[in-house]
Order: sequence, then C-alpha cells, then structure tokens
Amino acid sequence: MSPAGFLRLAWQTVVAPRQVAQLLLSLRLGHEAILTALALVVTLNALAIGAMQAAMPGSASLPFVMSPMVTVALVAAMLTASIFLMTWAGRLFGGHARTEDIALLLTWLQALRLLGQVIVAFATVVSGALASLVVIAALLIGIWILINFLDVAHGFGNPFKALMVLILGSVALVLGLSFLFTLVGIGPNAMAI
Repeated sequence: MSPAGFLRLAWQTVVAPRQVAQLLLSLRLGHEAILTALALVVTLNALAIGAMQAAMPGSASLPFVMSPMVTVALVAAMLTASIFLMTWAGRLFGGHARTEDIALLLTWLQALRLLGQVIVAFATVVSGALASLVVIAALLIGIWILINFLDVAHGFGNPFKALMVLILGSVALVLGLSFLFTLVGIGPNAMAI
C-alpha cells in the first residue's frame, strides 16, 4: 500500500468505519499476514513511544522509562489480550467474530494510532494545548471506530451491543493487568516518584 493509499484508507476509516471494517474483513487474510502486520504495528508503535519518551524534557531524570524491548512486549501483550477479550466479550453478547477478524481490525486501528501519535508529536511542537486537543479528538474518534469495527465483526447490527463489548473487554483487560502487576510486585507505591 502506498502512503497516499494508507492516508485515504485512514480517512475513510474515520468517516465510514463500517465500510472499512467490511472491506478489511472481506480480504480474508491468512494467519501469517495478520501476525506480520500485528508485529509491524507493535514494533512501530513501540518505537514511536520510545521516541516520544526520549523527546520529553527531563526524561533522563524520570524513574520509569521503558527500554524498547519492554515497550514492544507490553504493547504486544496488551494488544493480544485485547484481541482475545474483545472476541470473548462479543461472543457473550451473541457475536460471531473470529479471533482473526478482531486481530485484523485491531491491527488496523493500531496503525491509525501510530498515525495519531505522529500528528500529536507535530502538534506538540506547535502548542501543548493543541496537542491535548488532538489527543482528546483521537481518543473519541478511536472509540467511535472501535465500536463500529466490533459491531461489524460480530454481526450485531447494534452499536449499543458493540459498546457493551468494548466496556466488558476493557474492564476485563484492566482487571487482568492489575492482577498481573500485583503478581510481579508492581503497584502504585512502586511507581511513585
């Protein structure tokens, strides 16, 4: 895909997320293609996070700056868990998405997140307030896109059900991460400055 094609599909995702979800799912990509795309967006997102951490003023004095490999592992784990939880939660509500369908759609959403991070980085150079507005807009647009993606993938025909899947999957992810962090000894006091 060319850069211009990527930007056209990204814009189409914002204005017509249901059609883009249907288009992506109609490709019926194999496991290898989805896993390769997933690995690429995880790696690129981790690099973007690392670059933004390094560019922060005073980042050298921060007590908790992740190495690139830890960032890759964390992003990959959270994305993988999100894929399985959104598939599971959707099935609880009568959805029929395959894990591969959710993986493909969340991988595309991660690619858009990377584009959003680049836009935020440029907005930060112009103004911190502008960057904050871009972050809020990207968050709201991302939720809108994800609700539509989940609705199409699970075949609900009801965005409210997709919203409930998103809420249930997100709560399960937060609870799972809290439990995992507690097991490895990372808590609020361990991360305090």
